[in-house]
Amino acid sequence: MSASIVFHLLAALAYIVLTIMLWRPITQGSQQPVLSGPSRIALLAAIVVHGAGLLLTIILPQGLHLGWALALSAAIWLGMVVFWFESLFLRLDSLLLILLPASTLVSLAAVLFPQGAIVHHGDSEWLRAHLLVAMAAYGLITVAALHAILMTALDRQLHHPAQQEEDPGIFYRALDVMPPLLVQEELLFRLVRIGFAVLTLTVLSGIAVSLHIDGRFLPLDHKTVFTLLSWFTLGALLLGRRMRGWRGKVALRWTLVGFAFLLLSYSGTRFVLDVILQRGTIG
Repeated sequence: MSASIVFHLLAALAYIVLTIMLWRPITQGSQQPVLSGPSRIALLAAIVVHGAGLLLTIILPQGLHLGWALALSAAIWLGMVVFWFESLFLRLDSLLLILLPASTLVSLAAVLFPQGAIVHHGDSEWLRAHLLVAMAAYGLITVAALHAILMTALDRQLHHPAQQEEDPGIFYRALDVMPPLLVQEELLFRLVRIGFAVLTLTVLSGIAVSLHIDGRFLPLDHKTVFTLLSWFTLGALLLGRRMRGWRGKVALRWTLVGFAFLLLSYSGTRFVLDVILQRGTIG
């Protein structure tokens, strides 16, 4: 068993334990899930172990190794890093109710589906810098999308409450302890703004890499097309927010559409190639 698999399994185990610790108070009727000091340190340790697993898997002596599961794992990992720093200023422990299970799943996916391939021109510093920026954008927008899904469920709960039921269930009790929608909406747009800025750097660095390696302005492949569609979608969302005050369901839909385009730009196509078609080349 390789060290990268061990690190991913350890990270998944830590995320599972923390998930149970956070969900247990809700099953017992507590109104607010809160990570204790030791649990917060354990979360940081899990993030570090997860990052080490990614480092050992992606950076190989022969070049950069990438696959659809690794891309998702890296995205969620970067999202957890963003959450960690955000949590130093805002108490957002309840958001871990969705982030921790997602982190568990992608860590296990990286173990179960290690397929991938060595990236062409992986020894290029330009390409490595571009991939680093792209992964950061991927991570930020992934967390924004998860946050939008959470807000969608909360909005639905507010408009169709289950309070009249004697036992509304653990899911609805979890929604009841979430931060107010206005607070979550501000956090969502903060994530979208930062994600859009980093995605803009991704497009610009992609242009620089393409000119440096191939002498072309932008290759019109599926990755470029879907990345640009995501960029336009999120840019339109921020413009609509500024000029027309977009919020609520409109903002959530645009966020999820932007994420869907970004997902299709790499992980979606890699999943088809690596798992369904059993191919292993990265163009």
